[in-house]
Amino acid sequence: MKRTAILTVVLSCLLASIFSVSVLADEFSFFSPIVGSNPNVPVAGVASGGAPWVVKRGFAVLTDDGRLRADVRGLILPNLGTPGPITEVSASVVCGGTVAATSSAVPLTTTGDAEIHAKLQIPSPCFAPAVLIRVAGVNGNALPAPGPWIAATGIADTDKDHDHN
Repeated sequence: MKRTAILTVVLSCLLASIFSVSVLADEFSFFSPIVGSNPNVPVAGVASGGAPWVVKRGFAVLTDDGRLRADVRGLILPNLGTPGPITEVSASVVCGGTVAATSSAVPLTTTGDAEIHAKLQIPSPCFAPAVLIRVAGVNGNALPAPGPWIAATGIADTDKDHDHN
């Protein structure tokens, strides 16, 4: 009897953990670090900024139901040590080489920090997803449409992209 009770508890815990892992696996469809842009590198028809940008740290999480969280810290122009005149950013989700959706603009601090939380309509499936961080405001003035991308999901040599104050 005692052995059966222990076996039942162990099996229950095992099944619960398998279910929890499968729910989490279904929840996240895309997770990636965010890195700064270089000039003359278009992505999905969107031009990159006219100067190189770096990111101290950043990530994007996109779920299969279109929930996006993009968090950047230290998104700056390295020659200035600040974001310069850029005061707002938005995030565009790229699926299959086409911009599928773009978030509303959020403030970009003078130290290059921004957090974007959005629920976007994206196609299912979204092939080859990417997230572009785009210029949305300059000198406190919102742009009528998102501008060039200045950071995106990807990977880079951390010494080149993260080594700034």
